[in-house]
Amino acid sequence: MNTPTSLVWFITGTSEGFGRELVRAALERGDRVIATSRTPEKVMALFPHPSDQLLALKVDLCSVSQIKDAIEKAIETFGQIDVLINNAGHGLVGAIEEASEQEVLHLFQINFFALLHTIQTVLPHFRERRSGHIVNISSIWGLTSFHGAGIYNATKFAVEGLSQALAQEVKPLGIKVTIVEPGGFRTDFLAKPNLFSSTIIEDYAPTAGALRHQLKKHHGKQRGDTRLAAEAIIKAVTSPNPPLHLLLGPDAYEKALHQLDSLRQDFEAWQELSCSTDIKEA
Repeated sequence: MNTPTSLVWFITGTSEGFGRELVRAALERGDRVIATSRTPEKVMALFPHPSDQLLALKVDLCSVSQIKDAIEKAIETFGQIDVLINNAGHGLVGAIEEASEQEVLHLFQINFFALLHTIQTVLPHFRERRSGHIVNISSIWGLTSFHGAGIYNATKFAVEGLSQALAQEVKPLGIKVTIVEPGGFRTDFLAKPNLFSSTIIEDYAPTAGALRHQLKKHHGKQRGDTRLAAEAIIKAVTSPNPPLHLLLGPDAYEKALHQLDSLRQDFEAWQELSCSTDIKEA
């Protein structure tokens, strides 16, 4: 039964991983959920909840019209959307030179443009209500780069830049933004088809090749618990002052701090030259 503080969540990519656990955690709160997936029947099998609490929709996030139809259906069914979670995403492992144009375009379509179109479609509803919360699932690799993941890094860096600007634009309208940056979690992300670039160049064996080997070996051994991650995300979203950045996992926290230290060292080492470029007044 809905409580006065219950929320309506619109979550993408809900048949597995973070998305599945976010649906579970929201339903356990007594909230209502719109769960989008290419396979909504899997979602319904996992969560046989009444239709007044769960709406599972088949949505191809590469289709702007399907995104629009899903958000309209969600508002028509539940009257509102309180939280949008852009969770759907793909990976690509391979050296930058190894990535084909098709692989790059496909990754940006899912990781960036689908997220952008979903945000643009829900914003008029949020603006009208002067409330709402947009949660974009990024990655620790959206804050720090790693050899063999350059194209994936680029998509997540784009999500970070978009989200930070968006947060500034919508804050005066009562809308909140949170970027989630997970480390390694035990999901099927590393087992997805087409994770590795189709082209392999032997010269990149010590870098991109090493990452391929490491990820294959690491699959199924990640320390992160997706249920705990979902609970952490919901705790942050429902807190009085939700963060703009939410790191998940001690590995993500350590890598983020290392990146901050590395940036500071570089900036300070070259401070004199960096600050020498202003026009000299006569």
